[in-house]
Amino acid sequence: MPTSLSRRALGGAAAGAAAAAALGAGPAEASPGTPAAERPFRAAHPRRHSRRPNILFILGDDLGWADLSSYGAPHIRTPHLDRLAREGVRFTDAYSGSATCSPTRFSLYTGRYPGRTKGGLAEPIADKSVGLEPTHPTLASLLRDSGYATALIGKWHCGYLPDYSPTKSGWDEFFGNFGGALEYYSKLGLGGEYDLYEGDAEYKDLRYYTRILTERASEYVSRDHGKPWLLNLNFTTPHWPWIADGDEEASAEIVRRIKAGDRSALWHQDGGSIEKYKEMVEDLDRSIGQVLKALRRSGQEQDTLVFFASDNGGERFSYNWPLAGNKGSLQEGGIRVPSVLRWPARIDGGQVSDLPVYTPDWTATLLELAGARPHPAYPLDGTSLAGHLLRGEDVPERDLFWRVRGERALRRGDWKYYRGKSGRDQLFHLAEDTREQADRAPFEQARLAALRAAWEGIDARLLRY
Repeated sequence: MPTSLSRRALGGAAAGAAAAAALGAGPAEASPGTPAAERPFRAAHPRRHSRRPNILFILGDDLGWADLSSYGAPHIRTPHLDRLAREGVRFTDAYSGSATCSPTRFSLYTGRYPGRTKGGLAEPIADKSVGLEPTHPTLASLLRDSGYATALIGKWHCGYLPDYSPTKSGWDEFFGNFGGALEYYSKLGLGGEYDLYEGDAEYKDLRYYTRILTERASEYVSRDHGKPWLLNLNFTTPHWPWIADGDEEASAEIVRRIKAGDRSALWHQDGGSIEKYKEMVEDLDRSIGQVLKALRRSGQEQDTLVFFASDNGGERFSYNWPLAGNKGSLQEGGIRVPSVLRWPARIDGGQVSDLPVYTPDWTATLLELAGARPHPAYPLDGTSLAGHLLRGEDVPERDLFWRVRGERALRRGDWKYYRGKSGRDQLFHLAEDTREQADRAPFEQARLAALRAAWEGIDARLLRY
C-alpha cells in the first residue's frame, strides 16, 4: 500500500504549524507539522544496517489524538514530542487496540485481539478476578528469550497481585502501579489501596508520580547495558485525577475523600479544567524530553527505537478535533491516537504516514525488528510493518478490528464499518469524512455487508463477554 501525503496528513500538519505560530514557538520548538518539514514516508535509501535496536515504548494515558501541537492542538505546546516527530515518522491514522486502558495493553503485550484472553474482556480491569495469565507469551517474554533485558516502568493495569504482575509475564524489572488510576502524590488507588511497587513489594515515595517515573526511566536508559533492552514506559499522565505537579492542596482533598470511603473521588468529576489538562500534557512532554535527553547522553540514541502513543482516545478535557467521540467509544476519537516512531540508525526523520496501523501491528513489528519469533501456539493478530519501514515494501490491505461492549468497528482501507449503542450499522469514508458524519450505508449496501461479514467472522473466533 503506497503511502501518500493525504488531505488528512496535510490538515493535521497545517493545524500544528498554525498552533506553533500562534504560540510563538521558535525554530527549536516549531511543530513538525508543516508540508515543508514533513514528506510522505519512504524507507531509507541506500539501505542501512545496524544491530538489534533497543526499544523504548512510551505510552501516555488518555491522551487525545490532537492533544499534541504537532497534531493540531491550538493551546498545548509539546516541543519534545514534536522534535521526536521531526526526527522520525508521525502517523496520522494510527489506532489503539481498544477504547480503554487495559484492553489496549493486552493487545500490545500479546499482539492479539483483547477478546482472545479472559483478562482482555474487562473494559477495563477493575478488580483482582482477571489479568494477563503468566503462561501467555508476551512482547517482553519473547524478547527476553531472544536475549533482551526487559523492564516496565509505570502503569501495568493487566491484573493485580498475587496472581498477575509484569515480573510474572516476561519483564525482568517492574516499578510502578498495578491499577488503572492512582492519586499522583499519595499513590492511593480507587479502593484506597496504596499502589506503588518495585517488583512485587510496596515502595514508598510520596512525590509527584510523573517525576518519579521520569527519574526511574532516565536511570534505566542511562545504564551500561550489556545487551539490547526493552523498556515499556507507561505514564499515567494525563489520566484523572487532574492534579499537576505542585497541586498538593487538591491532592489532599482527594485523599481525604478516598479515606472517607468515597470510591468516586479519583474520577474527579467535580474538578479539572482545560487549563489544568494543558498543564499536565505539557508536563508529560517535558518528562519525556528528560528521558530522551538521558538516552542521548548515554550514547545509545542512534540504536534505540523510540515509539510514543496514547493507550486510547482522549477524555473530558482532551482536544480531539475533528474526530467524533472519545475514550470508551469506537468512533475515531476513542481509538485514533497520536503515534510517533524514531530510529535514527535505520529510519529517516521528517516524515509522515497515513498508513492505517494499530497496536497489535507494533507488537509484530518490534518482534521482527528484534529477531524474535511469535509463539506458534499464540499467532499474532497484528501485521509486521518491518518490511515497509526498512525496505519500502507495500503493506497489503487488511482489516483493523475492534470490539467493545455495545459497539463494533472495522476499518478496511479508507472505509469504516461502525455500529454504536444505537444498534444501527453505519459506513463512513474516512478520507473524506474523518468526523464520521456522512453515513454512506444506504448507498453502499454491498460494501456494508462485506465489512459487516468480516467483522462477524473475526468476532466468532473470540471469547464471549
